[in-house]
Amino acid sequence: MAAQVAGGIGMLHARTARSASVVLGIVYLCFSLACVPDIIAAANIYDKYGGSFFLFVSLFCGAIALYAATEADAARAVVFGRLARFGLGVCAISFTLGQMLLLRETAHLVPKWIPPSQMFWAILTTIAFALAGVAILINRQARVAMRLMTLMLALFGVLVWVPHLIAHPKAHFNWSECALTFLVTGATWMVADLKSF
Repeated sequence: MAAQVAGGIGMLHARTARSASVVLGIVYLCFSLACVPDIIAAANIYDKYGGSFFLFVSLFCGAIALYAATEADAARAVVFGRLARFGLGVCAISFTLGQMLLLRETAHLVPKWIPPSQMFWAILTTIAFALAGVAILINRQARVAMRLMTLMLALFGVLVWVPHLIAHPKAHFNWSECALTFLVTGATWMVADLKSF
């Protein structure tokens, strides 16, 4: 946690952003690798197809994007940018799969007061993740897809997780999901803002 906080502070300053990207990259790579045993021994279908692994990979892609943004060599910056974009595209496909496999659970998270229905929004956001993933992977309107995905994720955080936190502030799951949603939002935004990928 200390490394994440230090990396988060470091990325706010131009002089330390490159070092921060390395620290955050190592942290999120370790988090990703720590999920591999869960995939191998998965009892439920969500973990069997990646589960939390791709959440942490998306954060790793954000760290790679920060590294690319601070790279002085233009050719190397493009290589790192492409790696970040491709990785994020794979993550978006994984998010699609996760929502498809847990469609009822996803729908249940949508606030009931948002028309027309909870299932409508679960299906629509699943389709949006799929379209974003394809656009990012084939690099056609990828920047637009990533920016729209950033907006969708930010809205998830504000409309889904913040109300859950207010209603159930002692539930650790709500805090972790809220934090992860905003971290993935930031990582997606970081990749979308790269000059070249």
